[in-house]
Amino acid sequence: MQIVVAQCAAWYTGRLAAHLPRATRLLLVKADGSVLLHADGGSYKPLNWMSPPCTRAITDPSDEQRAAGVSEVWTVAHSKSDDRLVVELYEVFHSSSHDLGQDPGLVKDGVEAHLQTLLAEQVDLLGPGHTLVRREYPTAIGPVDLLVRDPSGGTVAVEVKRRGDIDGVEQLTRYLDLLARDPHLSPVRGVFAAQQIRPQARVLAVDRGIGCLVLDYDAMRGVDDSSSRLF
Repeated sequence: MQIVVAQCAAWYTGRLAAHLPRATRLLLVKADGSVLLHADGGSYKPLNWMSPPCTRAITDPSDEQRAAGVSEVWTVAHSKSDDRLVVELYEVFHSSSHDLGQDPGLVKDGVEAHLQTLLAEQVDLLGPGHTLVRREYPTAIGPVDLLVRDPSGGTVAVEVKRRGDIDGVEQLTRYLDLLARDPHLSPVRGVFAAQQIRPQARVLAVDRGIGCLVLDYDAMRGVDDSSSRLF
């Protein structure tokens, strides 16, 4: 991972257009190729980013950029679309690289882990004829919660959350991109499963061809029999 703290400005073009004016920010370049720009606030979410697969080219500034104080230019291009992130770096306050090694992935606990276990046991909630292949199916960027076969033999990747938001959809999208490269699994479709799915996350999932499944935790663990309720 490369960590850079610098004054920078950025432009994103492609499916959307966005501009970050010049300011001091944290820039992260991860081993998977992703590039993220963070402010000193906003919790964990970056201001802008480019997800893999992508390539980063570092070039000298043009005469006009150099006159404005730019020291180097990053051009990050997505490999499968026209999306492009251009970052102009001005004053660099810190730059370092670190080998973090292989990460074991998130160890889930509490309700989310229990939801995953229950859905693995009740995989027919995805539809009749679905069968579980494996829980925590490994990928290069972390494990997919459930890998399932549908009645036609197709592959289904399921991401399980307690509360489903946009970040969860983005996470599943990255998994689907990697899994689709395996000829033994492709084609792969995704299902985003959660107790609650935020409207924005549902819109993004549907736009990307990902199915949504709302999980009734109490009914799944036998506390509440939904079939016996009037409402």
